[in-house]
Amino acid sequence: MNFDPADMQLALPFASTESALKRTIEERLGKPVSLVLTDNSTTVLSFRIKGGFLSVRLHRIFLSADNRVIDEIVSYLNKRRGAMPHFRSFLRLNRMGLRRTPAKKVNLRTGGRHHNLAELYDEINRTYFDNKVTAAITWGSRSPRSAVRKRTVGSYSERSSTIRINPVLDRKNVPACYVAFIVYHEMLHADMGIALRGARRSVHPREFRRREKLFQEYEKAMAWEKGKGQ
Repeated sequence: MNFDPADMQLALPFASTESALKRTIEERLGKPVSLVLTDNSTTVLSFRIKGGFLSVRLHRIFLSADNRVIDEIVSYLNKRRGAMPHFRSFLRLNRMGLRRTPAKKVNLRTGGRHHNLAELYDEINRTYFDNKVTAAITWGSRSPRSAVRKRTVGSYSERSSTIRINPVLDRKNVPACYVAFIVYHEMLHADMGIALRGARRSVHPREFRRREKLFQEYEKAMAWEKGKGQ
């Protein structure tokens, strides 16, 4: 279900919490769901059924929706069709509560001495994501040795839609397959978002781990990480 314009940021007070909204949807549907809240203003509501399990992606603006809107969302998820006048009215009314902001300028640095993030990202996007991932990617800032010891080799910020790779990986002795795997891992986060399991955020749910292992050089990358590939 599409909503234009894109590239909007919310300026609304939220009346509900993620866990409360998930619980409400589950109670009205009468079955468990996986709920992912996003900032995607183009596709505000989408769902898929896999293995009999319902996975819902919903713009976080609906944390402030009333019961009539939630009821229409539940009806849509249940029947896969139907008019949604309150849903659409909610979006129209709240457009005034959204403000356009220019995209935050991010100083991207993808080239490295030994690994080029842009080349890895483009190849992975084509191979695994049908070029659907739009997050930016960059080498992160140089970290103190203590941060390196914590093994934070990559991160994804949903707020800025930016993937950052620790420059400690830009070394001759770090194989390209391992850097590519870290890029793939963070792109999975960008593609899947953050799911809720009960009242908790689930960063690496079962489906994430399953897809993670689809990386063609997964075993080789894991072996190197554990020191077996050196």
